[in-house]
Amino acid sequence: MRNTDHDTFAEPVNTGGGSTFNKLRFAHTSDSPSADADVLSQTTIAKSITLDGIGLHKGTLVRLVLTPAAADTGIVFRRTDLDTTDRTITDIPARYDAVTDATMCTTIGNAAGTKVATIEHLMAAISALQIDNLLIEVSAEEVPVMDGSSDAFIALLDQAGQKTLASPRRFIRVLEPISVEDGLRQGTLHPCDEGLRIELSIDFDNQVIGKQDLALTISPENFRRELSRSRTFGFLKDVEMLRSLGLAKGATLENAVVLDGEEVLNAGGLRSPDEFVRHKTLDAVGDLALAGAPILGCYEASRAGHAFNNQVLHALFANPDSWEYVTCDEPVDVMDDVPRMMVSAD
Repeated sequence: MRNTDHDTFAEPVNTGGGSTFNKLRFAHTSDSPSADADVLSQTTIAKSITLDGIGLHKGTLVRLVLTPAAADTGIVFRRTDLDTTDRTITDIPARYDAVTDATMCTTIGNAAGTKVATIEHLMAAISALQIDNLLIEVSAEEVPVMDGSSDAFIALLDQAGQKTLASPRRFIRVLEPISVEDGLRQGTLHPCDEGLRIELSIDFDNQVIGKQDLALTISPENFRRELSRSRTFGFLKDVEMLRSLGLAKGATLENAVVLDGEEVLNAGGLRSPDEFVRHKTLDAVGDLALAGAPILGCYEASRAGHAFNNQVLHALFANPDSWEYVTCDEPVDVMDDVPRMMVSAD
């Protein structure tokens, strides 16, 4: 249901690097970082948890089961509705290079053609709560939309709890700016050792939305407070077109903000005047989570959507000199002017 400035999936274009970033806050380097008590460890959830809901685009009932996973598993989606137990068919890693489509939502797939769509709101919650390893069993081709935000997924993960694993967490540290341009869309990943920071702007030809900006360093607390309840949005005039494309079949006023011209049709109105840019920032958190590890960098973008966010990740990983793996010995959180010890994890 979401309108993303006619965002469609495409390969990265006009990518380029910048000047090398001065390597701040490095205490020392090591080819073999140890998993001692001083290094942040990987996490998973403490117990399995289940959630049922409707898919936004297919409109089907979906059961989601989140299950703890071992260290270095990453986030893996597993289709449980298929008539096979062959993991090369059922399983899809949540990675940027598994994205098969990003029109209106983010869809990942594997070589067997198995797909799971609308993963971004769940991935945003997983990433924001700093969960590294998880098996996500899904009974259909789409993650349930719930109320169109990440709120239900945050509650689900809180109920499951977290467990620390005996392996170091690796971060992707941006070393030099990587920029992408695609028409009016622009985006740059800058070095930033304070965690993931997103500085996003949107511009819609609609008086309710208009131009909105948001800058936020992503931490569990900031995500809960500032982003988690912001809902997906779209326009009533686009509904029939979307449904003719097999999309938005499950969209209602209960799971999306719907605008009819300059009127918000939802009875309760907006959850905040800038709910639109907050939701686009939530989407960006979920899309960037497909990097495969937490990003230490600042994502500055204008008019970005799912496809563009994926282009930026492709541009980053296409330039091996622009990033590196590191481990950290303090939580990556919102802490002004506090140096963090980092160790090369290469």
